[in-house]
Amino acid sequence: MKNFLDFFINNIGILIALILICIILAFSTPVFLTQDNMLSVLRQVSTNMCLALGMTLIIMLGGIDLSVGSIVAMAGTLTVGFISIGEMGIIPAILLGLLIGTLCGAANGAAIAYTGIPPFIVTLAMMMIARGIGFIYSGGQSIRIFDDNFTTIGTGYLGVIPYPVIYMFVFIVVMLIIVNRTRLGTYIYALGGNREAARLSGIPIKRVEIIVYTIAGFLAAFAGIVLAARMYSGQPSVAQGYEMDAIAACVLGGISMSGGIGRISGTILGVFVIGIINNGLNLLGVNSFWQLVAKGVIIFLAVYVDILKRKRSKSA
Repeated sequence: MKNFLDFFINNIGILIALILICIILAFSTPVFLTQDNMLSVLRQVSTNMCLALGMTLIIMLGGIDLSVGSIVAMAGTLTVGFISIGEMGIIPAILLGLLIGTLCGAANGAAIAYTGIPPFIVTLAMMMIARGIGFIYSGGQSIRIFDDNFTTIGTGYLGVIPYPVIYMFVFIVVMLIIVNRTRLGTYIYALGGNREAARLSGIPIKRVEIIVYTIAGFLAAFAGIVLAARMYSGQPSVAQGYEMDAIAACVLGGISMSGGIGRISGTILGVFVIGIINNGLNLLGVNSFWQLVAKGVIIFLAVYVDILKRKRSKSA
């Protein structure tokens, strides 16, 4: 009961916004509250949820990761290619795809930790590298796959619940445990809050940075493989702008861009707000270009609110 009250109190603003959006859409289109549409929303947000969970750790650390969208495309393209072109078994192909994406995340973390290059530049470089690898491997073309054992990963159901939704909730539980119940979570908050104080306290800063970016790389690779299974193909051009959706969900959920402040619960709600807005605009027949405008406005307002909060806390 206490945890529920804490969740409500800590996220009162975004909860009210989410409820108001749902009420408006429920009156605007009768399709919105149907079971099929709700399951569709859950399936659609599952990819962004994976990316946003990893991005939450990174932003709380005081960093940023622009490469996750490219890792999604690369991991999905390579995995499908390993199966369709390389005739590799499904499990080895998936494990190899996950490993490559995870190593990209680890490379981000190591470069940031040991070179002193800002996270923005390091992950921008990885964004181009990962995307380029996907295009080089596939020759710039989509790679089709018709193996039901693979495509079921993204299209199958457990009862009425799509598999991607199940994966999403498993990762949510794992990330809640990491942030709230482990030493790593404590270290992330400490580093994001005051890096110098964390260093003087003996926190292994470089190790924490590498672990956090590695987790983000793994989550992006997993999301990419599931997305490829859903699309019956590996497409090196997909997931462009996915990193922006993940960042938008984080800042909307109250994750401070300055680091050290935020909760996984806020990110979860932020992902749902973004997903429901996209779904609602689609149901209302609004041009998809307006979704970009909506996301831009959301990011601007969320960051501005974060700045106002920090100014108020300093003056208090």
